[in-house]
Amino acid sequence: MTQESIIFGRNPVLEVLKNQPDKVEKIYLRFGVQGKPIEEIQRIARKQSIPITFLDKEKFKRLTKSTKTEDTQGVVALLTIVQYKEIDTIIQDAFKQTDKPILVILDKIQDPQNLGAIARTAECAGVQGIIVPGTDSAPITSTVVKTSAGAILNLPIAKVGNLAKVLDYLKENGFWILGTSSSAKETIWEANFDIPLAVVIGNEGKGISPSLLKKCDLIVKIPMFGKTDSLNASVATGIILFEILRQRGLSVQE
Repeated sequence: MTQESIIFGRNPVLEVLKNQPDKVEKIYLRFGVQGKPIEEIQRIARKQSIPITFLDKEKFKRLTKSTKTEDTQGVVALLTIVQYKEIDTIIQDAFKQTDKPILVILDKIQDPQNLGAIARTAECAGVQGIIVPGTDSAPITSTVVKTSAGAILNLPIAKVGNLAKVLDYLKENGFWILGTSSSAKETIWEANFDIPLAVVIGNEGKGISPSLLKKCDLIVKIPMFGKTDSLNASVATGIILFEILRQRGLSVQE
């Protein structure tokens, strides 16, 4: 964590939360910190769907090593590297680009390297945007940017508080919701992807949340022929996105 990507101290963190909450990716608090500013920091963070992580003394010390100060007051805010967009802006811009846009919805992707790899694949596939939850998701850090080879900086990204409500909103605005499940009857080769799609990518270990899977208009499976029954989230993303492009008849221009 570089010093440029964080701010520390109770009042500085509180001020940025009050005035520019969209710039805060995550809050770290040292176990045991107390006081009215700490309570206010937690209140605003929760209201803005900004994740809070509590760390013991040693972990907090390692986290704040780059600040070169002993007086962080037990509070650190991780600042975002990307400029998030409103969901309405992403939808409008998507349909300006094509009548069959593709959005990628990330459901609790925890691994920064997975997030970066997914972003790189999505950008290469020409998707119109990515939507991430405000909590239970890897923050977009320099590690994510590096893993994505910078591709994530070229993608419109929205951060939202409730993915289930967003899926309903996307449906209202012309998108079909696509999810995957190993128990699905239809394969990615059999489904019709020649429509506006919002592709839900599930958590690395648990897959798509049941509450989101119920919202899906299309549920498909990626055929497996080996003994392993699942794919890495970023690999699955690539297979799905490029199958969508294949079905749409897109070809490389020489």
